Amino acid sequence: MKSLWQSILEKPFIILCFALTFMSCKTVKEEKTQRPNIVFIMSDDHAYQAISAYGHGLNDTPNIDRIAKEGAIFNKGFVTNSICAPSRAVMLTGKHSHVNGKVDNINAFNWDQENFAKTLQKSGYETALIGKIHLKGLPQGFDYSNVLPGQGQYYSPDFIENGVKKNYPGYVTNVTTNIALDWLENKREMDKPFLLLYHQKAPHRTWMPEEKYFSLFDDKTFDPPANFFDDYEGRPAAAAHEMGIFKDMDLVYDLKMLDKEGKIQTKYRNSFQGRYNRMDEKQKEAWDAYYDPVIADFKSRNLEGRELALWKYNRYMQDYLRTIQSVDDGVGEVLDYLKENGLEENTIVVYTSDQGFYLGEHGWFDKRFMYEESFRTPLLMKYPKEIEPGTVVDEMVQNLDFAPTFLDYAGAEISEEIQGESFRQLVNGKVSEWRDAIYYTYYEFPAEHHVKRHYGVRTDRYKLIHFYYDIDHWELYDLEKDPSEMTNVYNDVSYSDVQKVMHERLKEMRTKYGDSDELDEMHLEKFLKSKNLKK
Repeated sequence: MKSLWQSILEKPFIILCFALTFMSCKTVKEEKTQRPNIVFIMSDDHAYQAISAYGHGLNDTPNIDRIAKEGAIFNKGFVTNSICAPSRAVMLTGKHSHVNGKVDNINAFNWDQENFAKTLQKSGYETALIGKIHLKGLPQGFDYSNVLPGQGQYYSPDFIENGVKKNYPGYVTNVTTNIALDWLENKREMDKPFLLLYHQKAPHRTWMPEEKYFSLFDDKTFDPPANFFDDYEGRPAAAAHEMGIFKDMDLVYDLKMLDKEGKIQTKYRNSFQGRYNRMDEKQKEAWDAYYDPVIADFKSRNLEGRELALWKYNRYMQDYLRTIQSVDDGVGEVLDYLKENGLEENTIVVYTSDQGFYLGEHGWFDKRFMYEESFRTPLLMKYPKEIEPGTVVDEMVQNLDFAPTFLDYAGAEISEEIQGESFRQLVNGKVSEWRDAIYYTYYEFPAEHHVKRHYGVRTDRYKLIHFYYDIDHWELYDLEKDPSEMTNVYNDVSYSDVQKVMHERLKEMRTKYGDSDELDEMHLEKFLKSKNLKK
């Protein structure tokens, strides 16, 4: 009696069918593995001015620059809402804040809604979220998550790994990088394309550097921006701020003047003391060895007025930039891993920040305003298969566009609910027409830093902003003639035609994205209720 295999081998047609089936399965598997991996690196409050590829000369970021040299640099990357949690919600969903529901840092984010990681996960990607996300609840769309609770801590940080809180010794930037590398090497399924969201806390306030960078920039004096002593003429919303380096930056909390004698008493001294106390004895010893002489020198100088303002500016810049140096180191480690493990060619790498940041422009730190330094964010991207090294993109893109772009590269469905646009063909040089206006909103007022509620529209040359709620004020800027946004020309008769056109563009944007005065009112009432405030 013949065996089954003997019978099969006597029939060439059946053998051919088996072979074709095997080849078909293999082809499908190869096509899946050829879908690009995605490493999406996001830092927190990293100003584009503080990336050396942008040419401002403040610091040197060789590893982040590698992404631009080997791929593309975007000169007009923007956010839709310049504040941490809402920016990340926009990034995940591809929808404006008033649509995804996360308009401020206070109210909850609805993880049940669709996000691009969920879509990629369903389409066969292995997905991970590591570092800061600042959205409460167990992240959805990720096979593995290990995230900082809230803002996170610089030293001895807590993380929440797949819902379980753990403490890690060490420095947060290095810990985040090590967790990301461990996932790449040991925790993912190697035969699947992957999505890794690798998100650093730094350089978020309070800018606590890693020990090896304590003295970096000690030999450098930073010259403040030309408008550091801005008087805010014609800009009442800007004048009402509480984010000035001179008058609002805390000597202890922000500038590390935690003297042992307790003579420097400030509003947030105790809060910084708690951060200091997270260090182990060896870390404290190294910290004190560097900062105690700085504190003693400051106390001996009795600085006031302009001299104090400039001293504070330089202390701020030194610590802020020092934290970025550790971020750059981590980027280098991840890029090296991809290269050494044969993943570089088929991996999209993006570096960005959740928003821009003020490095003394208008005398400020922080973000929130629609003015350029916080509205604009760094964006660099490499993908050897499609993006030519040294590509420069001058069109306006927003964090709204990340979700559809990643889905486009992965060949996944882009939901009609997504409001952003894929910039894949733009960065590839295959699209000549692109959007000529972008929309912005900011809702978190009355709150920290006292930045008024506002919304606005930006074109290549002009920007129109409306501040509202306890103020009704319009601002118009000619970015070609006034890139620092020092002169509000809204009531200048020579710009009357421009004003009219920009109002029309703003109306178009609000209609396009489904925003309205009624929604502004609804979000305001919800915000005030959450803070037990009355209108």
